[in-house]
Amino acid sequence: MTPDLSRLAMTVLQPGYAGASLPDWMRGALDQGLGGVVLFARNHPLDRAARQIRAHSPDAIVAVDEEGGTITRFEVEHGSSVPGNRALGVVDDVKLTERVGRQLGRMLAGAGVTLDYAPTADVNANPANPVIGVRSFGPDPDLVARHTAAYVAGVQGAGVAACAKHFPGHGDTTTDSHLALPTVHASRDLLAERDLPPFRAAVEAGVRSIMCGHLLVPALDPDLPATLSRAALTELLRGELGFDGMLVTDAIEMRAVAAMLEPGEITVRALAAGADAVCAGHVTEDGLYALRDAIVEAVRSGALPEERLAEAAARVRAVSAWYAGQAALRAQALAEPDDPGGLEAARAALTVTGAARLTGPPLVVEVNTRHSQAVDQVNPTGVTAALAAALPGTRRVPLEPGAALPPLGTGPAVLVVHDAARHAWVRERIEQAVRERPDIVVIDTGIPAEPAGAAHLATHGISRVSAQAAAERLTS
Repeated sequence: MTPDLSRLAMTVLQPGYAGASLPDWMRGALDQGLGGVVLFARNHPLDRAARQIRAHSPDAIVAVDEEGGTITRFEVEHGSSVPGNRALGVVDDVKLTERVGRQLGRMLAGAGVTLDYAPTADVNANPANPVIGVRSFGPDPDLVARHTAAYVAGVQGAGVAACAKHFPGHGDTTTDSHLALPTVHASRDLLAERDLPPFRAAVEAGVRSIMCGHLLVPALDPDLPATLSRAALTELLRGELGFDGMLVTDAIEMRAVAAMLEPGEITVRALAAGADAVCAGHVTEDGLYALRDAIVEAVRSGALPEERLAEAAARVRAVSAWYAGQAALRAQALAEPDDPGGLEAARAALTVTGAARLTGPPLVVEVNTRHSQAVDQVNPTGVTAALAAALPGTRRVPLEPGAALPPLGTGPAVLVVHDAARHAWVRERIEQAVRERPDIVVIDTGIPAEPAGAAHLATHGISRVSAQAAAERLTS
């Protein structure tokens, strides 16, 4: 195997690994030119993981999904210190969004992270969307565009590369791409009017990376998902939108593409279509080298032009070089005092209907809905903990999907739900609870339905600060 070709192939791969310590096989891969590593909550403590990677290979990209709100890897144990995109969109203060982006950038800069796979730039046009929802700034393209640009400015102003996702737009889907291939049924004109403006704004803001989604968009390509489509990645993103940064795939083990092709073929075809880096979140040592070998073989067979591989590797190295050149920005950001912008945003986003004050420790019934696989399932809503901090003796009863309500008693009661607008059975539990206890407080941490209960609080996302803002309103 030609050493240079092998190293080029390794450069375009961004795998994850299991466990808290960097495994020896990953160290070996870094020695052979691995371009980057993506960290997940399973790699905690993440700052130590990032240091291990950087100590072994200073030029390797260290990437992480740190969107804030529902999607957090660094703060998964207690919840994010910033609200997610939906809450920021509800407030609609771009300066505050930039502050929140900078707050996240500072946290990642302190840990040695190169690239944040955020922000989500999808326009949540379909209220039934099972995977985007509160991860989007909202359903309006102009709002999403301006907040995407502000978020990028905040993260990158702290010296960490941002990554707008999921191109060309995952907002108008009813399928989770972790589980199957979603189809975006929109005309080319509608895509241009609705889904593309946030990505244009990200490009204009100088975003260093964009992540493509595993989406079938027949108006762009009737046969291939965007990840594998030259029409989507090269002709549209590069040609029409003018993006020249690093284009990374969503994780290739997601069923949207994994059900169609073997990992090696997904990798080769994504690179041929215009991707520069391939994210493989769950991969073994053998699997990683199989991806490398598939790339090398494709170049040798002519299926993947070596010039395309070299171009992709150069764009990966450009992100690393950009990060290296931002040391002064990171130092400046890290020297700043902590910014309370996350809590300010959560308080401003809180939407309250009715009036209620808890005079004693409540029974908190948490109606659990299954989040998408993008969300770490251990990520707490935080509401019970926030209420318990103010009202010791607060009790929590978790309710599994579809389960009956427990007895609500006669004391203070709080019903915590998520995305009532999406789930009929959740709305039924709310209606039942309000019939039994008209004085009940309802807190929706997702996209809410019509307000119900003596008081209805919508946090517009799951985060530690969103829970704190709700608890403050109910106890002060």
